[in-house]
Amino acid sequence: MIDIADQLKAIHREVNAGSDETIGVLLRRTYAATAADVWDAVTDPDRLKRWFLPVSGDLREGGGFQVEGNASGEILTCAPSKLLRVTWGAPTSVVELRLTEDDDERTTVELEHIVPKAMAGSGAGALYVGPGWDGALLGLALYVAGEVGDDFDPVAAANAPETQRFNAGSIDAWAAAVVASGTATADELAAAVAMAKGQYTPDVD
Repeated sequence: MIDIADQLKAIHREVNAGSDETIGVLLRRTYAATAADVWDAVTDPDRLKRWFLPVSGDLREGGGFQVEGNASGEILTCAPSKLLRVTWGAPTSVVELRLTEDDDERTTVELEHIVPKAMAGSGAGALYVGPGWDGALLGLALYVAGEVGDDFDPVAAANAPETQRFNAGSIDAWAAAVVASGTATADELAAAVAMAKGQYTPDVD
């Protein structure tokens, strides 16, 4: 069992208007692990499949990757233990992962996902990706804390009732971030929340 409230509070969320043409989400979470260990956990295929999903491809800067059952893309920048920048599903959809190690062997991870406004529609588009990235940061936290066993199935875990309850809180948190950003109308946000609930909490009232 996870403490859903604590796990939700551990993630900082922002919706950024970006430029005139783009909009993005920013997530931040700190892990009790070295930057080298966190970097390895997010780039080593043998470790990624333990908490995220299987990833295949030419896994080096300039190469391409495929996340099983999810997005594919190109690896734009790969600076070990500091920066990973990739396209995600489309050339204009870019995910940047930044790692900063603190003095006490704690590492802060920032994940920023930027897309064209034409793709997101408005800041409410944060609901299309934000809860999914929340789930990924949660999975990483459980993994680096040693709470993921050898029999862990990331796909089954993503659909479990406990995870769906976490997702419900995530949707509320992202809706609040959208409101704070002033980047969407009430109708745009309501439609995005309804979509997110259908995707991330299908079995939760």
